[in-house]
Amino acid sequence: MIHFNNTYSKLPDKFFEKVSPASFSEPELILFNEKLADSLGIHYQNKSDRELASIFSGQQILEGSEPLAMAYAGFQFGHPVAQLGDGRAHYLGEVNGFDLQLKGSGQTRFSRRGDGRSALGPVLREYIVSEAMHVLGVPTTRALCAVSTGEEVYRQYGPEPGGVFTRVADSHIRVGTFQYFMFQQDLDGIKTLLDYTIKRHYPELKESKSKAIDILKALTHKQSDLIAKWSSFGFIHGVMNTDNFSLAGITIDYGPCAFMDEFRFHKVFSSIDERGRYSFFNQTTIAKWNILRLADCLLPLIDENQEMAIKKVEEEVINLFDLFEYKRVESLSKKLGLNHDENLVHMFLTYLEKESLDFTLAFRNLSKEDDSFFPKTSEYNEFINLWKSKAPDTTELLNINPLYIPRNHQIQRAIDMAYEGDYSHFKKMIQVLENPFSDQDEYREFSLAPKEGQKVRQTFCGT
Repeated sequence: MIHFNNTYSKLPDKFFEKVSPASFSEPELILFNEKLADSLGIHYQNKSDRELASIFSGQQILEGSEPLAMAYAGFQFGHPVAQLGDGRAHYLGEVNGFDLQLKGSGQTRFSRRGDGRSALGPVLREYIVSEAMHVLGVPTTRALCAVSTGEEVYRQYGPEPGGVFTRVADSHIRVGTFQYFMFQQDLDGIKTLLDYTIKRHYPELKESKSKAIDILKALTHKQSDLIAKWSSFGFIHGVMNTDNFSLAGITIDYGPCAFMDEFRFHKVFSSIDERGRYSFFNQTTIAKWNILRLADCLLPLIDENQEMAIKKVEEEVINLFDLFEYKRVESLSKKLGLNHDENLVHMFLTYLEKESLDFTLAFRNLSKEDDSFFPKTSEYNEFINLWKSKAPDTTELLNINPLYIPRNHQIQRAIDMAYEGDYSHFKKMIQVLENPFSDQDEYREFSLAPKEGQKVRQTFCGT
């Protein structure tokens, strides 16, 4: 069914724990992503829903699969944690260069007293959001399968139905993976991981004589592109800790996250981000901070002299950090039909915040002749006159500014209905979000901002 060609499991044992997924008595298939499976060369056509549920809940281990939990560390909200790791996830193996991983599949030695399970809600949320991000053109992990486990898990609000999510990723290498070995003062582990990462994600650096500094520069380019793209859709990654920061330059770990409704420069969605560390406009700052934490790990490989190594990071890496703000402005400027105009972007966003306007719908309405969406304030008049004087290219704005995003209140509705055994809203959301730029009359409700009583103000981790 799946031809595995694994590389991560060939690394030394200190990189992971080989461990089997937990047993679930009654797994049931919710949704299987046939298009993604086809693109990966997975042969599922002769498998029943029951068999797919068994495979993608870890009850049936296919030939060539090597279940393991990956080791990593991380800085969580700025505080170092020397050992984190996959506490509720199992890497199954690699298919055509992509990792297959189960989430919510049981305990490992990294579980830190957790049960290793997942509630069904986070499974459905990650499925919806990761597939929406992919369609919008944002590099991301993908959703292959969602399964209910038939058992209950206990979380902050009591018992909830359990689920297992199958994630596809370019890899699961994180800044925190390097930090795991840094905290153990294991330079050999860092060297091994660096070579593996370059072979897998940066083959152009294979012959480089300065691999450590070059990978920092390459990652800066990838991550600045990534955050510019997701910012342009109002996406907020709620916990962009170093253990959730990918070396492949993809969005990973959809725990607390959401797409903004009303625009706020410093909007947060994580229930524990009380100081706004990972707020919308602070995400570029955190990305730079995370890259510097990777630099900490690589300093001995940049230069034997630490002062010289730091100087090289300052001169060759930090000097690239302006890319984050530049690319974000460029991405937001395109939504206005302009090339790069920081002043107009800031004017428009300031107006949106002052008037509490919906981020997605405001950009969507810009190219319409009917401007009734916008309150006619002095700030609006100043912006619109200056914007029009720039002769913006509005011909492609409807293909740049989506009508449909995975709105938090709609995701919550899908979860609430699923907890009652009804997956119709979940599946309808997946269908709507396959065409985010096209007006679909029958799905008008999915384009609307939430009413006051529908707003979901916080999201939570799935553990």
